[in-house]
Amino acid sequence: MVKILISADMEGATGVTWPADVLPGTPQWERCRHLFTSDVDAAVTGFFDGGADAVLVNEAHWSMRNLLLEKLDERVEMLTGKHKTLSMVEGVQHGDVDGVAFVGYHTGAGTEGVLAHTYLANSLTGVWVNGARASEGVLNSLVVAEYGVPVVLVTGDDRTCEDARGYAPRARTVAVKDYVSRYAAVCRTPARTAADIRAAAKEATALAVRHEPVRSGPFTIELEFDAEHLAGAATAVPGVEQTGERRVSCTLPTMYEGIRCFKTVTTVVSAAVEEQYG
Repeated sequence: MVKILISADMEGATGVTWPADVLPGTPQWERCRHLFTSDVDAAVTGFFDGGADAVLVNEAHWSMRNLLLEKLDERVEMLTGKHKTLSMVEGVQHGDVDGVAFVGYHTGAGTEGVLAHTYLANSLTGVWVNGARASEGVLNSLVVAEYGVPVVLVTGDDRTCEDARGYAPRARTVAVKDYVSRYAAVCRTPARTAADIRAAAKEATALAVRHEPVRSGPFTIELEFDAEHLAGAATAVPGVEQTGERRVSCTLPTMYEGIRCFKTVTTVVSAAVEEQYG
């Protein structure tokens, strides 16, 4: 039996270029939910085309309540809602997932890419793991590797596909748009991107083969913020030390612990951001 986990983010979805496109409750978000759902459904259908027996979609964007369940292939199951142990890759830890897809992903904070960020929409200007700059794709790929699960498909803008070649070189990639600036892109139509994603997912199913868990820790995670008081706020998390005026660092033995610490830091920091001054 082959089971695929789809981690579905929204900034890298077809047609999405602007903050209002992904902020729940805006008219643009309501429109872009359909485009996002189309991308995810294309991946779902493609994996079933390729012989997958089960597909679980984990909503990974903002409120984690964005996809239109009623518009998805009836064979799929969807995990929706917040407060999940592994956040964006929740579900990989149960030992029954053979491959992971990152659909609608984007590049990391401080890099080129449409709506580029890492967990926090603003405030974070960079994240590094063991000295190398890390996107959400990098962070999540390190988590799933500890469960012996390969990343088999990545979709997003062209810069996201380039990023994926670094952490998942065998994965199929689909660029649904080409980066122009953080808030502009040359976009393909949903009919075209759906066809491309479906075809890539079908091919990617053959890559969904579990391997031995990768134990490559410890992991030193560094975070740089756009204001010094946010670095101070982050040190409220045990094990997090301030290493510069706007930088903090923590070292964890596994990425399971690393991603949980990272998520805690971003939660604490987001509460320290003032509406007008950051």
